Amino acid sequence: MSKKRRFNGKIWIGLWLCSWVWTLSAASWEADSARQQRKFDYFFYEGLKLKEAGQYDAAFDAFSHCLAIDSTDAAVRYELCMFYMQLNKPEKAIEVLKPAVEHRPDQFEYRMAFASISRSLGMFGEAAEAYRELVKDFPQKKELNYYLADALTQAGEIGEAIDALNVLEERVGMNEALSMQKYRLYSQLEQPEKAFKEIEKLATKFPMEARYPLIMGDLHLEKGELEQALACYQKAHEIDPSNPYYIVSMANYYEASGDKEAAEKEIKTALVNEKLDVDTKVSILSRYILRLQQSKQDIENANHLFETLLEQHPEDTELKLMYGGLLLAQEKEEEARFQFQLVTEMDPSQAEAWKRLLNMALKADDYEEVVRICTACMELFPEAPEYYFYLGIAYFQQENYQASLNTYYAGLNVIPKENPRLKSDFYGQIGDIYHQLNKMEQAYRAYEEALKYNEQNVVVLNNYSYFLSLEKKDLKRAERMSAQCIRLEPDNATYLDTYAWVFFVQGNYTLAKIYIENALSKDTTNSFELVEHYGDILFMNGEAEKAVEQWKKAKEMGKVSKVLDQKIAEQKYIEE
Repeated sequence: MSKKRRFNGKIWIGLWLCSWVWTLSAASWEADSARQQRKFDYFFYEGLKLKEAGQYDAAFDAFSHCLAIDSTDAAVRYELCMFYMQLNKPEKAIEVLKPAVEHRPDQFEYRMAFASISRSLGMFGEAAEAYRELVKDFPQKKELNYYLADALTQAGEIGEAIDALNVLEERVGMNEALSMQKYRLYSQLEQPEKAFKEIEKLATKFPMEARYPLIMGDLHLEKGELEQALACYQKAHEIDPSNPYYIVSMANYYEASGDKEAAEKEIKTALVNEKLDVDTKVSILSRYILRLQQSKQDIENANHLFETLLEQHPEDTELKLMYGGLLLAQEKEEEARFQFQLVTEMDPSQAEAWKRLLNMALKADDYEEVVRICTACMELFPEAPEYYFYLGIAYFQQENYQASLNTYYAGLNVIPKENPRLKSDFYGQIGDIYHQLNKMEQAYRAYEEALKYNEQNVVVLNNYSYFLSLEKKDLKRAERMSAQCIRLEPDNATYLDTYAWVFFVQGNYTLAKIYIENALSKDTTNSFELVEHYGDILFMNGEAEKAVEQWKKAKEMGKVSKVLDQKIAEQKYIEE
């Protein structure tokens, strides 16, 4: 007889309670997830609204908050990527974008941005691969082949770049831009016949275009094939007798033939031609000068041609600007300065002339002139921060440190938000001025601000680390900053010297010696500071005789210092 099973109430109650708890937990989890999603949606759409309103800082914060809630969301990563690009931080942009591309490969704009940023960072192989995949997945977008060809060219894959351009040509048809690009690539591959054929194809397809026979003639001329060049030029003239660039080509032909008089006659004929406007004449003369430069001929031949044009158009400031540039290329600085000065007097709004004058003044260390130019330009171009920057330098060189400081602080207010690197440079200059005034705490605060805006500001990193080492403060941080300088510019003797000195101050004389010797091998300025440091480091490495030799050498090179004299006299290291 079978036994009846007993009902175990405790077990059933326990199972029911577990089920109830699980249900509550799941419901709680779902509720929490829903809350998080609502919060995410709120901040995301708030970020979009703030961006649309131009409140970029607040929008960036909103999107960052979204990422903290859901780090897998591709749309948020794309928005943050665009912000990092605006902040000129492409490395950070690509870092934040990569997971979005992997998570949402169907999103064309994400992948396109990834390829574009890779190319801007010089990651041409990665960019080419990204474009190659885009071409495969989005064949309807013809322009992708052009971007692929460009990335392949930069990556050195010239043959594949030509293949990509051929695919594009099949889809959009033959045009000058594509044919000329293929001509250049074939030339790089040293395949002149294929290169020339690209131009011939254009001339055949567009028989009534004079510019193609002119290009063919120029190519023949480059190879020294004078007869073929002349035939092409004559054909172009038959197609369009009024084409002004025929004159340039014929002038080049006469130059190559050794007939300089005929060459100048051609150009003069164009310059006195009343049917040609001044812009065309300037273009003709510019091409002629370029040809003279390329063939390494004396560009002074063009001076009297410019003077002919200036006589015809004495009020043309662009012409004077060009002539000044030509004179500058001939190292006729006073004559060039006269032309640029005339332009600023005739048209004070001509920024290029002011910049030319400023560059000349800086090159000549004429800081009074720098002050004059920058002061004038700050009124003429109040939103151009570069004039504040160079005015600050001029005051600094004149040892007017307070005026320099005031100038940089004023300049900070005109730097646009999208140029954080320039703001970093301004704070770097401010730090250097405070150092000169021996106000080190203010100097360090300025350097900290500089690094907030550009953590790779190599000049600030070097100066900051060097001054910390002189004060024997925060030496581990000084070492890290100096090491970063070496990573950024491994062949810079000044930065290598700083790195050596940081090790010296820490008592690591072996590493100090390695880096100071490396610095000396890279030095092109014959710096007596490096030589004196080498002596100091040699002494602490137990090489006293060699140390004295280096101290004497530093003195012979022009270093004037009582401490250096004392080192030589006592033949031992003395701390300054």
